[in-house]
Amino acid sequence: MESTAGLGDALVDWYDTAARDLPWRRPGVDPWAVLVSEVMLQQTPVARVAPVWTEWMARWPAPADLAAASPAEVIRAWGKLGYPRRALRLRETAVALTERHAGAVPADVAALEALPGVGTYTARAVACFGHGQPQPVVDTNVRRVVARLVHGRAEAGTARASDLTDVAALAPTDRDRACRFSVAAMELGALVCVARTPRCAVCPVRDRCAWRLAGCPSADGPPRRVQRFAGTDRQVRGRLLDVLRAADGPVPAGALDAVWDDAVQRSRCLDSLLADGLVEQTGDGRFTLPA
Repeated sequence: MESTAGLGDALVDWYDTAARDLPWRRPGVDPWAVLVSEVMLQQTPVARVAPVWTEWMARWPAPADLAAASPAEVIRAWGKLGYPRRALRLRETAVALTERHAGAVPADVAALEALPGVGTYTARAVACFGHGQPQPVVDTNVRRVVARLVHGRAEAGTARASDLTDVAALAPTDRDRACRFSVAAMELGALVCVARTPRCAVCPVRDRCAWRLAGCPSADGPPRRVQRFAGTDRQVRGRLLDVLRAADGPVPAGALDAVWDDAVQRSRCLDSLLADGLVEQTGDGRFTLPA
């Protein structure tokens, strides 16, 4: 394996001129705003997140503000971001921050991981991007960059404990540049070192990429399956929630029946929404967002 010395600095230099202007990266953005952005960005494209994040931060600029909102308000504001359980978990996190941390977002990774719905990635992202701690932040994009750049593999494969060590080893020694390295590696994976058609010609470290130097070998194992959306339970759940978000109050079952023809799938999806706490049933059999 070729020496990785200087690779982190090269990515930081590239990031300083090539980074996207995203609202949660701008000066003055606090750790709470970073936390909200990280939760919203999970499995959701940046273009869809940016306007919703902007509206949320104007409406709920601090954890105490979101903690005081009703679940129904939060679900409506989440809109079409998908995976709406994240909205409720974010509200639960706001409540926990208000009750346990006087409304402040802690900088300690362990304290962050103790919050509802905050895992290893999100905790390190908030510590790094929100508090300026040089933490290794590893998402799918970063793992792919490291797999190609360092290990010469087309894809990262399953997550492993060594991922954090691999990323930390690439980071510059300077504290500020180490923080920027984490987001730089993420940005490279999002814009250049993409999954299907990597843009190697514009990669700032192409001449030192182990995968490229090895002749860009194909990934081992079966090809990745593209996740479909049409006809899935996710689509049905979304349509059911659309009806309830648009309603001023509880709606009869017939209003939900009209959004999907398959009664078995529709019933299954409605049951899952009830189980997730995203929908409630009133005593007279109607359905509504949680109070």
